[in-house]
Amino acid sequence: MIPVRILGTASLQPGPPVTTEALCARVGRDAQEVLRKTGILTRHFAPPGMTTAAVAAQALRGALEAAGLEARALRRILCVTSMGGDVTTPATANRVAAALGLAGSCDAMDLSNACMGFLSAFDVGARSVATGLGPVGIVSVELLSRTTTPEDPRPYLVLGDAAAAAILGAARPGEGVLGVALGNDGTLPPDVVLENPHATGKPERMRFLTPNKAMTRVALEALMRAARSVLDEARVALGDVEWVLTHQPNGRMLDAVMDALGLHAERGVRVVDTVGSVGSASLPTALDRLLRTRPVKAGDRILMVGVGAGVAHGAVLYRVGG
Repeated sequence: MIPVRILGTASLQPGPPVTTEALCARVGRDAQEVLRKTGILTRHFAPPGMTTAAVAAQALRGALEAAGLEARALRRILCVTSMGGDVTTPATANRVAAALGLAGSCDAMDLSNACMGFLSAFDVGARSVATGLGPVGIVSVELLSRTTTPEDPRPYLVLGDAAAAAILGAARPGEGVLGVALGNDGTLPPDVVLENPHATGKPERMRFLTPNKAMTRVALEALMRAARSVLDEARVALGDVEWVLTHQPNGRMLDAVMDALGLHAERGVRVVDTVGSVGSASLPTALDRLLRTRPVKAGDRILMVGVGAGVAHGAVLYRVGG
């Protein structure tokens, strides 16, 4: 077990909600058909001029408040994003730390692993805390609306903007990470790609390269493999896990995952219907909603399982302390 405690969480959606009906009207699509396929009612688009660092700092402030900590208590900041942040270099995490008023008191770095970024950062953060470097602030921030265009409706109709943060600190007896299973399979055909404009020499947008059915099949297989691996490692049966949080690229995929796992909806938290597909911010948003709105008690186990482009996949099993 990795001894670590989730001290506090927060999540936010920058900008007002944008309905599926409004977007479908812009691109000439049938709103009811898109709703049926995606399960997304609304998503949020950050207003022009709002920076990744500013949104990330706001989410971290909320998590610090929930943890009862000042920003100066942090020893490490991990900033997770799939869309490159505000600048290619230096790390956007530097600007996040500066926005929190921190200078020279902790390290700050960016981490990118597509939609799996939060779980990857959670693993790094937990191991940092376990070896004495904590508390650690993890923030996933995705302004994915800036990577889409109405001329390519498929990503435009599902991607949204969101941020979510978690503060990890020293554990109490009996709490922590019971198991971790992380992996990537770059031999599979690319499914979701945002090219580097410095390499291509032209502006780039998020592109979906694989048909929906093929993406769902590959993602579901990866999710199930990760879930089985972490449960086997922890020697815990899925039926004994109180809460299951999964990456939510759309409502249909979420339903497919829960059905494949044989789980009732009340053991998870649905967020995709109101926030859309928000990349690495999906899992921490669901985690924040879970801890704030459900009767999570000491001893409960939370299985977080994700998948992303790469194909990156993984799972973390966490036990809540007293």
